[in-house]
Amino acid sequence: MWSPVTTNKFTGPPGVRAEFGKSHHHSWCCQWHWIRATALKLASLGATLALCDISEHGLSGVMTELASEIEHRSYTFSVGSSADCNEAVASIVSDLGRIDFLFNCAGINPTTLAITETTDEYFDKLVNTNLRGPYNMTRTCVPHLKSGAAIVNVASISGSRATSGWSIYCATKFGIIGFTKAMALELGPKGIRVNYVAPGIIDTPTMAGNVAGGDANDKLVQDIALGRLGQPEEVAEVVVNLFGSTFMKGSMVEVHGRIG
Repeated sequence: MWSPVTTNKFTGPPGVRAEFGKSHHHSWCCQWHWIRATALKLASLGATLALCDISEHGLSGVMTELASEIEHRSYTFSVGSSADCNEAVASIVSDLGRIDFLFNCAGINPTTLAITETTDEYFDKLVNTNLRGPYNMTRTCVPHLKSGAAIVNVASISGSRATSGWSIYCATKFGIIGFTKAMALELGPKGIRVNYVAPGIIDTPTMAGNVAGGDANDKLVQDIALGRLGQPEEVAEVVVNLFGSTFMKGSMVEVHGRIG
């Protein structure tokens, strides 16, 4: 099995199996970019990755950047489908032998809508990916996880503070926090740790402020105590540390530079 992460470095043998569930939808936190950063960080530390995404094009882009001396794998499916998740995880275990870490990071970010403007389709789209996705992947992976394994879920700063017009998105992220804490209690006796990261405004090409242009980022930064936007690598660093923090369970780490 995998040894703990200490001093920001994996100390265990190469060959750890870490599984990612991702999505190609992004706007506010721009997940694709910091998920990529997390994959590159783990690969640089010797992890063998099973990258999962609904977009084959997105997967191939990340795969070309990973260390070639390790045989990483990619799997294309929707985390909103329990049947797809079951089939994919069975393939991963068959191909790689085991799963040590699960990073539930698939997500669709919000569109600002009054509740009367939302639709059943919009509700289902966000809930199926943001909440059902982590549920599906956790349920199908847990039988394969051994003591010492860890799960990291992605919440958001919108999981602890509400935003007008984001009612459904906030509901999914509040839900992820509750799900994570319940899983931490359930799986803790088995030696499996479950924690979550809550990113804020991360500086990527498709982040809302960069897309809007003008003084949009200046206005965003006004609410951040550090006076700057976050970087994808800073989220990745936290995720990697959560995989190896052996006495953290049901904990949240916010990565937002202290938003007021």
